[in-house]
Amino acid sequence: MLDTTLETVQGHRVRVARLGQGEAVVLLHGYPDNLQVFSRIAPALAVDKQVIAFDWPGQGNSAAWPGGVTPVVLARHLLTLLDAWGLPKIHLLGQDMGGQPALVFAAAYPERIHSLVVMNCLADGNTSTSWEIRWLRRFGLNKRLLRHLPWLVFQRAVHTFLPWGRPGLSAALQREMWQTFRQPAVREVVVRMCAGYEAQLPRLPARYQQVQCPTLILWGEKDKHFPPSQARFLAAQIPHGQLEIIPGAWHWMVLAQADEVVARIRKFYGALLL
Repeated sequence: MLDTTLETVQGHRVRVARLGQGEAVVLLHGYPDNLQVFSRIAPALAVDKQVIAFDWPGQGNSAAWPGGVTPVVLARHLLTLLDAWGLPKIHLLGQDMGGQPALVFAAAYPERIHSLVVMNCLADGNTSTSWEIRWLRRFGLNKRLLRHLPWLVFQRAVHTFLPWGRPGLSAALQREMWQTFRQPAVREVVVRMCAGYEAQLPRLPARYQQVQCPTLILWGEKDKHFPPSQARFLAAQIPHGQLEIIPGAWHWMVLAQADEVVARIRKFYGALLL
C-alpha cells in the first residue's frame, strides 16, 4: 500500500500520499474506497511524474470540511489543496465519484490543468446504469443502507467492482478500506455526497462541454454499474475527449487491470508532448 502522511490544510487534517518527481498528477478516488485504491497505479505513474493521492475531506482518514459535498464544492476544495501545496498546474485523474469533481474542475479552472483522465463514473443521470444504482437513486435506499448496513454496501461493492477472485485487492487493502468506510462520520459524509451529486447531476453536462484540456475517457468494458454508454455520453460532450474502453475490465480496473490502465495513461501523457 501507499505510504501516507497527515497534513494540515486551512486547519483541516488531510491524508496524502506522495510519490516521484516532475509534473504533478493528482488522483481523485470514489467510494467506498480511499486513496489506497490507487496503490497499484501510483508507483508506476511516478516513474516520471510527481503523483499525489489524497482522501477527500470527510473520507478515508481526512477530516470533514464545512459546507456541502457536491462535485462543484469538491472541485473548490481541490483548488484550495493545490494552492496550499504550491501546484500551479496539474494532470488530473478522477475515478468513480472522483470523476465528476475532476470534470467540474477542468471546466472551471482551465489555467490549472494540463490534462484530464476520467474513469468509470456516473456522468449522466439519464444514461443506463445497473439496476442497483437505479433503485438506490429512485427510492433513496442508499441513505438507509449506508447508515445501517455498511458491511453490506462495502461487500456488494467488492463483489461487483471486481471479477471473480478479486484480482488486485489484497486482504490488507480490503481491510484498510473497510476500516475507514465503516466509520459513522465517513458514511454520513457519503450520504450527503450522494444527495449532493444527485441534485447537481442534471446540470453537469453543460459543464462537461466547457472542458478544453486534452481528456482521456478510460472505461472498463464490464463495469456493472456505469457501463460504456456513460463513457460514450461523456465523449460526445467533451470537445477534446478521447474514448478508450479496456476489454474485460470491471469498475476497479485500477486494481485488477493496473498494468493496462497505466500503459494507456502513459501513452496519453506521451502524446501530449508531440
